[in-house]
Amino acid sequence: MRALGEEYQVWRLAEPKTWQADFYRRPLQDERGKILWELLICDPSRNFVYVAQCPQSEANSDWLASQLQTAAEGQLPDLIQVFRPQSVSLLEAASQKLEIPIEATRRTAALKQELQQRARNYPSLDNYTGATYEPIKLEKPPPQALPEQLWGEQWRFVTLAAGDLEESFRDRPIPILEMPAALLPLNLQIASTVKVPGVVIYGGRQSMQLARWLEEAKPVALNYVPTEVGKSGGLILEAGLVERWIVFTFEDPEVAKAAQTYEQRKQSSQGLHFLLIQPDDSGMTYSGFWLLREE
Repeated sequence: MRALGEEYQVWRLAEPKTWQADFYRRPLQDERGKILWELLICDPSRNFVYVAQCPQSEANSDWLASQLQTAAEGQLPDLIQVFRPQSVSLLEAASQKLEIPIEATRRTAALKQELQQRARNYPSLDNYTGATYEPIKLEKPPPQALPEQLWGEQWRFVTLAAGDLEESFRDRPIPILEMPAALLPLNLQIASTVKVPGVVIYGGRQSMQLARWLEEAKPVALNYVPTEVGKSGGLILEAGLVERWIVFTFEDPEVAKAAQTYEQRKQSSQGLHFLLIQPDDSGMTYSGFWLLREE
């Protein structure tokens, strides 16, 4: 116990230093007419932005490692987040030289905003090529069928008031729990009374196996895609950087109507929704929970 009058210090752990980075070709050229690649780095608040360009012939991990060191000014980041599949391997190779972890994630809002802002300025530059350029669009493969051994026994649409969402799951003994701070209703300024839609899958004996597979797949969003409006459709899981998985298909007007309501509620909740995996409908045991939002 500290004696009265004793002086003491409070040590505060520094927040992890995170960068979001993209390295890819741009609709720009150098004085020789060679396409330029651009490295764009920012922090999540966009208070720090670093830009460097090189011709495609020099776009390699050595050049990247040198630029990362220059941008860091002696203080390398604790993590670099990357959303573009074509950027991951090069940035991983460069970051390994500097012992910086790379996280492949779609959730790089600050970087995407910076890319879109820069894209609006490109046409005013003398070295703009005029080529079609969509700064954050990624090509996605057709959705793949979920492995049969992961199929759940039943599923249903549910809702939960935004004000109850965090309290309902944060302190539960759930083996796999993904509730990023940026997606909490309070941080999104969603009113506590708004109904947040979700999907519950009763996995039975496959419940934990499905939850572990989802953890590895990194769910981003679960969307209703109609095949015949008002009659049939399916739920498509957006995961990883560009992966898509067919979770369920149905040919039932009542289910299709519920799916439409699910999508309407997502609009009211700023896109926020959730996925819950549990063995059965007893409400006693949960295997996995994810807060989701389209990026």
